[in-house]
Amino acid sequence: MLSATKILDEVGNNVPAISLQLVSLKDTMAISNPSSYTNGSETGQMGRIPEICLSFPSKINSPGLPALLLEKNRHAKLMDYSLPRLQFQRVVGFVLTQMIHSLLKIVGLPMFVSEMLAGIILGPTVFPDFYSLVNTSDESVAALGAVGGFGFVYFLFLSTVKMDVSLTFKSGKKAVYIGVLTVVVPLISCLITIKMRHPGINLFTNRIFFLSTSYAGTSFQVIHCLLSELRILNSELGRLGLSSALIGDMVTLLLTMFSTWVNSGIQRGALAVLIDIGMASIFMFIVLFVLRPVMKWVVNHTPEASQINDICFYFVVLAFMLSPRVGEYFHINPKYGLIIFGLAVPDGPPLGSALVEKLDPITSGLFLPIFTTTCGMRFNLAAIKRPNLYAKDHALGATVALVIKFGVSLVLAVSCKMPLRDSLALALIMISKGIVEIGSYSVMYDKQVISDALFCYLTIMIVSVASIVPILVKRLYDPSRKYLCSQKRTILNSKLNQELRMLGCVHVPGHVNSIVNLMHALCPTKESSISLDVLHLVKLSGRATPLFIAHHKQIKTISEKSYSENVIIAFNEFQRNNWEAVSVNVFTAVSPPNLMYEDTCNLAMNRLTSFIILPFHRRWSIDGSIESEDQTIRSLNLNILERAPCSVGIHVEVRRSNFRDTSPTHHSSYKIAVIFMGGQDDREALALAKRISQYQSVSLTVIHLKAKTSLGNILAENGQMLDDEMLRYIKRSVKNLTYIQEQVKDGPETSTFLRSIVGDFQLIIVGRRYKSKDPQTFGLEEWCEFQEIGIIGDLLSSLDFVGNYSLLIVQQQLQRAA
Repeated sequence: MLSATKILDEVGNNVPAISLQLVSLKDTMAISNPSSYTNGSETGQMGRIPEICLSFPSKINSPGLPALLLEKNRHAKLMDYSLPRLQFQRVVGFVLTQMIHSLLKIVGLPMFVSEMLAGIILGPTVFPDFYSLVNTSDESVAALGAVGGFGFVYFLFLSTVKMDVSLTFKSGKKAVYIGVLTVVVPLISCLITIKMRHPGINLFTNRIFFLSTSYAGTSFQVIHCLLSELRILNSELGRLGLSSALIGDMVTLLLTMFSTWVNSGIQRGALAVLIDIGMASIFMFIVLFVLRPVMKWVVNHTPEASQINDICFYFVVLAFMLSPRVGEYFHINPKYGLIIFGLAVPDGPPLGSALVEKLDPITSGLFLPIFTTTCGMRFNLAAIKRPNLYAKDHALGATVALVIKFGVSLVLAVSCKMPLRDSLALALIMISKGIVEIGSYSVMYDKQVISDALFCYLTIMIVSVASIVPILVKRLYDPSRKYLCSQKRTILNSKLNQELRMLGCVHVPGHVNSIVNLMHALCPTKESSISLDVLHLVKLSGRATPLFIAHHKQIKTISEKSYSENVIIAFNEFQRNNWEAVSVNVFTAVSPPNLMYEDTCNLAMNRLTSFIILPFHRRWSIDGSIESEDQTIRSLNLNILERAPCSVGIHVEVRRSNFRDTSPTHHSSYKIAVIFMGGQDDREALALAKRISQYQSVSLTVIHLKAKTSLGNILAENGQMLDDEMLRYIKRSVKNLTYIQEQVKDGPETSTFLRSIVGDFQLIIVGRRYKSKDPQTFGLEEWCEFQEIGIIGDLLSSLDFVGNYSLLIVQQQLQRAA
């Protein structure tokens, strides 16, 4: 090909602009077989001679708007300069995307659809005049796409870094069948469709097999984004879809590489293919058996909870940037070189998480939206009106592959005895398409592998699927449905001599001591034992697949990493000290913070838990200042309170004076108070206190706050008889009991009374009583800062109350209609 730079050098710098016709053998080479496609073939369209107008010297930086307004530069336009044009197009694209998304997010469409629609609007299809105004010519779209291309490359790399390929060998049979068959069967159907339309065609030439694989393939990155967007990544369906997508993506990658080698063998001979395979094997050997062990050695020698060394980090980034070119040297497609290196990087902390945390914000926030918008700007609806035979065949093949993929996914899910609604949702998830597909087709379009008409059809198909799938999956699948059980899993419904099943959540080391102290306060015995499940919740970082580890099973099939070693040691020690009274099982859930409630509720449901203990999100120092606060924990607590399949308690530690040990001992009485005003939450709190009071060293005080005014009778619950019966039973059955009945007029009077007695107790149990309006708390609602612990709980945890005590705010299991 004649070099444009060489021509410009020969002509000299005196010519301001030169119109060149660059004729390339690659451009004129037929994509399709002329003997197979004779009429309206792709060859005629691909064989055009492009005319490229180059400005010399190139106009990059403008002299500024004031200079352009001067007489001598008045003929110049601001949009003639590439940098201002690029900035203007980016701003217009961003504003347009946000405007569209503000409307589409109401119906649940993802940001990808808004970015694509913004690009289509900026393209030549919708508003041609606006297209001319922002100067979105082929040259400017190519410049904008080059910038956005960084986003696509970084996105592919980070996506492969977060993938754990070892999970493909540990997935269940269901995920393997779905992952493999949803790629292979649609691929065969697509090839058969094209073969039926042209019986004499060779399916391994003209990139037919390669394109058919892209139509039938599965993208792990797209499905992961969809599940994250729908917030079902941790659900049972989400885990199955993610495992199936990972296997399907690996099958797609292998078939794509196979089709590339077969096509190369047909064109260049078997010897050339063997050389390519040998060189590719050497590259993979170097990456997997040299670079990966080095990176794992660095990870293993990085102290726990420490960041990766900066030198190691930048070395990995440099290797990532060089991997496409190095892979090309080893006869591997640059994209595959990038993917292979990304898969070799150890996922999770500290290396994988460092790469994701530092590179993902600029990738997903800046470069990737530019790339998606430029893909939409390539769309020209006029091209679809003049499709040739090649484009029609592949459009039909892509449609058949999509339909067959949906059918295979649905049949396999139903045959695995999944509910019909869940099966339909899984089938929709498996046909998801998004940024990976549109990015691949845009690259093919730029390299003239596919025509304008075929690219337009594929764009319509991708945008349509990306719009329909999230809406339908959200309607079909609701993970909270499984929590709608008629069985009451509460402390009140548990027998006194029956083992109480509890679940304690741990985020940071300080929560371990809190739960241990609370367990001591509950005074478990051999006759009234406790089965405690401890769930260590870890933020998912540098990984795409959530983990759930049952440590008591001692199975290392999911991950060799130890996330909870200190937690296991602490609770094993607690179990030894309370032998036959407490049994402890430790679990670890590594998942996104906004989805941790799924792991908690699933474990509580599967383990038949009656009571979940959650740590409060705020901790205070002795002087009353805030020691730590985590809004993520607060959001998690609120989600669990709304969805939990059992009763829930939030544990708050108040330490605002000289510290003293509040754990019960055999030599001193442990004082517990229950503040009772009536209602199901207060009855649940009283039932818990009743179990505690079986221990002889525990002194239980029930403080019954009654309203002075008659308004109390009007606003009393229908369960007034249940309250009275519960109090009579407690008075009759508990020996070491002090019953205090106090009449109060309003909230301030309640606050004054409670302030006078809190210093006498080590543990105070109260009901949450959310949205309950009582005379006893009248006037306190406006000052309630944390609704998750109720009005009384918020009052007792405020800075006005001084002492060394713990609060346990109890909410009885919510009964929802199915």
